[in-house]
Amino acid sequence: MTGSSHSAAHIPHATVPIAIVGGGIAGLSTAWYVQQQGVPYVVLEQGERWGGKILTEQVAGFGDAPFVVEGGPDSFITQKPWAQQLANEIGLADRLVGTNERLRQTYVVHKGKPVPLPDGVLMIVPTKFKPFVFSRLISPWGKLRMGMDLFIPRRQDDEDETLADFVRRRLGSEALDKIAEPLMSGIYNAEAERQSLLATFPRFRELEKSYGSLTKGMLAAQRARKSSAAPPAGIPGNRPLTAFVSFRDGSGELVNGLVASLSGDLRLNTGVERIERTPGGYLLYLNDGATVAAQAVILAIPSFAAAALVQPMAPAAAQLLTAIRYVSTGTISLAYRLSDVRNPLHGYGLVVPSSERRPINAVTLNSVKFEQRAPQGCLLLRAFFGGSRSPQSMELDDTTLCAAVRSELRSLLGIDAEPLFYRIYRWHRANPQYDVGHLARVAAIEAALPAGLWVTGSPYRGVGIPDCVKQAKETVGSALVGCVTIPTS
Repeated sequence: MTGSSHSAAHIPHATVPIAIVGGGIAGLSTAWYVQQQGVPYVVLEQGERWGGKILTEQVAGFGDAPFVVEGGPDSFITQKPWAQQLANEIGLADRLVGTNERLRQTYVVHKGKPVPLPDGVLMIVPTKFKPFVFSRLISPWGKLRMGMDLFIPRRQDDEDETLADFVRRRLGSEALDKIAEPLMSGIYNAEAERQSLLATFPRFRELEKSYGSLTKGMLAAQRARKSSAAPPAGIPGNRPLTAFVSFRDGSGELVNGLVASLSGDLRLNTGVERIERTPGGYLLYLNDGATVAAQAVILAIPSFAAAALVQPMAPAAAQLLTAIRYVSTGTISLAYRLSDVRNPLHGYGLVVPSSERRPINAVTLNSVKFEQRAPQGCLLLRAFFGGSRSPQSMELDDTTLCAAVRSELRSLLGIDAEPLFYRIYRWHRANPQYDVGHLARVAAIEAALPAGLWVTGSPYRGVGIPDCVKQAKETVGSALVGCVTIPTS
């Protein structure tokens, strides 16, 4: 998935109201919302393609349709409406597809075997008595300890804490090990022992404060949803959307749709080497020798890259930006003919607790989770590795990594066949870590930046696609107030 510059040629010097650095989903969304206000802009991306960690590849030649292989995120959550709203705005509403609800079961590896997550477990909280009681995933003592959530006093202060401390306090260590750590920390590629509760799952604290119990809070939320008269958001002319959605041809459709909808100055292979503050705003020096003058600059790049650019102007902000940790992660997608593998799961994924000490963190059956991800009679799955949970896997060469993952698939799912093909995507230093105190750190960064200079995207207030879209919209709203002179026609 590649793009090309919208400008026919780079001129030595350009002047625009807003310069956006970074062409991932945050940067492209920022450009869209700037464009909606009629303000000229330039987007500067040092790489050779748009989309950042959103990368979709189509692999043909194995049947009636291509495999749709995702190198990064394969979906987004509709409870956070901003990505779906953006898709609607750029004309992609009819391209949205929901997950396969008939096989939405998730499994957890327990003592080397996939065990179903009990029906009715919402996030980390059991809301149905019978499936939870008869589950093999949690021991009798662990179930009793989780039930104590109904009686444990609520926390009185508003201080941040780790996800691990919160779950141990409310539900016990076994719930942390078997449910919260692989599911909740897995979403963020984070360490539960360092992960900020308030920056990643603030709703848990809200439920505790409002109801005194996660269980009571989740049950109340369920009742409220069932009694709500509001119709669910859906695909026009189709059934309501599921909690997670994607596009018919993969997540890359969102990037391609955005790029096609943008009419501004978009430049690939264009890095920013330094930024100087000027009386009228900022001057950006580019790696091709050109310069761009802008009234405001929005940095939609990793925080360590932003730190290097703002260091001469705002050393305090740079120090805080550098303090945001990153980890490296990767995925390997493998394709099979269904005739060569027995149906490995009655569901579309499994997660691996850290205590199982395996070289992978999770497996998703992509062609089960979403239709039209594989040709008829084929299976496409994806294993996740790296991060703080299996960092050793990032160091393996492709051949060794593939062999290690195939060994895991043989052990966990009984898949022993030779794959039709595999694709490995490595994202080095690409996943920001929301450690305890993260939101306070972000607020301090924003306060320390000079006027007219902004940061946005996954390092700050949410790592998912909807979070990045929301941050982009809010950043544009802030940047256009007092910092940018909007041209009049």
